[in-house]
Amino acid sequence: MNGLTQLGTNTAIPASPEEAVLERFANPHPQTAYAVRFTAPEFTSLCPITGQPDFAHLVLDYVPQDWLVESKSLKLYLTSFRNQGAFHEDCTVAIAKRLLALLEPRWLRLGGYWFPRGGIPIDVFFQAGELPREVWVPPQDVTPYRGRG
Repeated sequence: MNGLTQLGTNTAIPASPEEAVLERFANPHPQTAYAVRFTAPEFTSLCPITGQPDFAHLVLDYVPQDWLVESKSLKLYLTSFRNQGAFHEDCTVAIAKRLLALLEPRWLRLGGYWFPRGGIPIDVFFQAGELPREVWVPPQDVTPYRGRG
């Protein structure tokens, strides 16, 4: 695929999300409304205050228009957060906004299901656009944190 620089090559993990190269390629079915889902159940970043690791289960759903995100570049982009200090809300919204700018989809939703820190789980949700009526998107169905119960 033209323009893809990371696919099929040995690519180092970017030092930061800002340095990460997110790549896209042309949607082969731009006239068809359909949903794409990526799930990242092992997302990590650092607490910007304590430097301790934070963990999340991210679920990205989008209805493409002209572009699709290249999955290896997305994986490297998400991995680049592992040494970055940022609050849960900042990570989740920054990821969604970067994908929104790159892809210009018909609709995009990102659910960030963060594991507890200090006994309180935080879930962060971002949505842009309107889901086309004819597109079925399953619920994200990430089980809410229940502790040991």
